[in-house]
Amino acid sequence: MRNYFRDFNYKPNFQHLNIRREILSKWYLLPILDRWILGELITPLFFAIAAFTVVSLSVGVMFDLVRKIVESGLPFLVALQVLILRLPGFLVVSFPMAMLMATLLAYSRLSANSELKALRSVGVSTRRMIVPALLLAILMTGLTFLFNDLIVPQTNRNAEVTLRRALGKSIATEKGDDIIYSRFGRITGPKLTKQTKGLTQLFYAKEFRESAMREVTLLDFSRLGYTQVLVAKKAIWNDQDAIWEFFDGKILTLSPNGSTTTAIFDRYLYPLGTGPKRIAELPKDSNQMTFLEAMRAERLYEEAGNIKEARRMKVRIQEKFTLPMACLVFALIGSSLGAKPNTRTSRSQGFGISVMLILFYYVLSFSFSSLGVKGTLIPFVAAWSPVFISICGGCFLLKRASV
Repeated sequence: MRNYFRDFNYKPNFQHLNIRREILSKWYLLPILDRWILGELITPLFFAIAAFTVVSLSVGVMFDLVRKIVESGLPFLVALQVLILRLPGFLVVSFPMAMLMATLLAYSRLSANSELKALRSVGVSTRRMIVPALLLAILMTGLTFLFNDLIVPQTNRNAEVTLRRALGKSIATEKGDDIIYSRFGRITGPKLTKQTKGLTQLFYAKEFRESAMREVTLLDFSRLGYTQVLVAKKAIWNDQDAIWEFFDGKILTLSPNGSTTTAIFDRYLYPLGTGPKRIAELPKDSNQMTFLEAMRAERLYEEAGNIKEARRMKVRIQEKFTLPMACLVFALIGSSLGAKPNTRTSRSQGFGISVMLILFYYVLSFSFSSLGVKGTLIPFVAAWSPVFISICGGCFLLKRASV
């Protein structure tokens, strides 16, 4: 046997064993208290992730896919593929909720078994007891951000493309992109004594295919009192001349005196900028944008002078960070509630309490988000206020649990 290994130059690969030893060595660097509590948190965390993901998938995707299988002839394997592609998006939503339920269940069980009381008797404070939960929450916060920014946008787009292609084969139809671009700037006119700003152009295209806009409508309000309506079958951006080329259309001009003029054209040039093209290349839903895409969309709206959309994108950019931070918020609240002396919570009770707290937090988040989009609050305050309010509430609960 020894000659056999020598003849074939056999070299055992212990790399996987070295990696395992390295992980175990770092794990054992943690204090025993932290390792013990983390071990108590892992099982309810996986249970909560599975429970919330199954519930949200069933309500959000599964029923709709079953209906499409029955009514539209969607192939079962395609529906399964779409379901798997949509899974990361629901995992991102489940991570913060699972942290709340896991900490609530784990700490309430330890409290009911008098294990936390034993720790208090040897001088371990409640604040020290919840440190492992907060460390796990920080890890889940980073994981949620990575999922939400790198994985979810791409998988959601792939799911949408897969579903549309399958339905296109079944029902022979395809939805347009419905591209809408508004441009704000200076309105000109002979009777204007001061500079007036407002909506100057409103661009709409039914779809964007192969670098061309289809079924285009352009409204021009740049001259005071005049309204110009341009309708064309196709529009293409000319990079060389930096101008839009409209083909096979007509122009209707409404004058202040009520008269109208109509002109038919085969080719018409219009200086609108690359805004519509760049808007078409971005996902329509800001939740399906990565952080860099959201930043690019914000700059695009600011360049166009669309203050409302730019403000909305600023709020959504801040929410890219506040969504993962919910893991830390819920861990603080759940561990503080569970660590309260003489507390015992079953899984069903923990699920019910978690749902109520989650509902309150997200209603608070949606309310502040709406105020930020309307401009009542600045985007940073609108996005982060629910986090700060919830952290203050968690600190209050922690203080009561420490008494």
